[in-house]
Amino acid sequence: MTEEQKQQEKTQTEWAAENSGGASNSADDASEAVASDEWGHQGKVQDAPREVRVEESGTTETAEPTAAAPDTQEASPEEYMAMEALVQANQAFSIQLEELKSQYARLAADFDNFRKRTQKEKLELEAQAKCATIRELLSVVDNFERAKEQIKPQNDGEMNLHKSYLSVYKQMVESLKRIGVSAMYPKGEEFDPNFHEAVMREPTREYAEGIVTDEFRRGYMLGDRVLRHALVKVAAAPEDEEEAIASETPDSPQE
Repeated sequence: MTEEQKQQEKTQTEWAAENSGGASNSADDASEAVASDEWGHQGKVQDAPREVRVEESGTTETAEPTAAAPDTQEASPEEYMAMEALVQANQAFSIQLEELKSQYARLAADFDNFRKRTQKEKLELEAQAKCATIRELLSVVDNFERAKEQIKPQNDGEMNLHKSYLSVYKQMVESLKRIGVSAMYPKGEEFDPNFHEAVMREPTREYAEGIVTDEFRRGYMLGDRVLRHALVKVAAAPEDEEEAIASETPDSPQE
């Protein structure tokens, strides 16, 4: 083959390659036009990115960000001693706080007891002062009662005088009642040394032994406190009964 023939074949090959490239370009343009019509808008349609698959053998693990490693530098001796001092100071303050709380609780209890005690003493002093004052007035009441029993008015003048002091007596009794004073009426009741003071024993069959038969001086109370004991006469067993009881009692054995 001559040099001229070789040159012709080369030219034909290049021409064939250029024609094939132009055809492929025309096909791409046509595909772009069709794609543009299908999406309904003008402009060049870009090809979707191709999906690239990478096949790897084994399991794929996702690496996670690791946290920064803590600073493991040890404290210096000075810092360690300072921390120990702070811990000891905290413990000392805690103990002191507990002691102060206990002291405060004791002081509060002592003050409450002191307040109650002083209040009780105050009430007791008030009651004692009131009782002492009322006792001095009881003798006046006794005189009014004696006059009421003994005086018998004979005419109008005496009756007017009798009514006048009776009105004063009633007014005084009402005043005593308003402050809590009450009179005792022991006749017919059993003798009680907490309220009565026996000045006489009388043998009688009318009352049982130990029963108050008469009252010589009236007793009074202020609330539940005795202002003055009542002077009374107490019934005793008749003499014949006493002798009978004594005779029935066996004699003590003689040695």
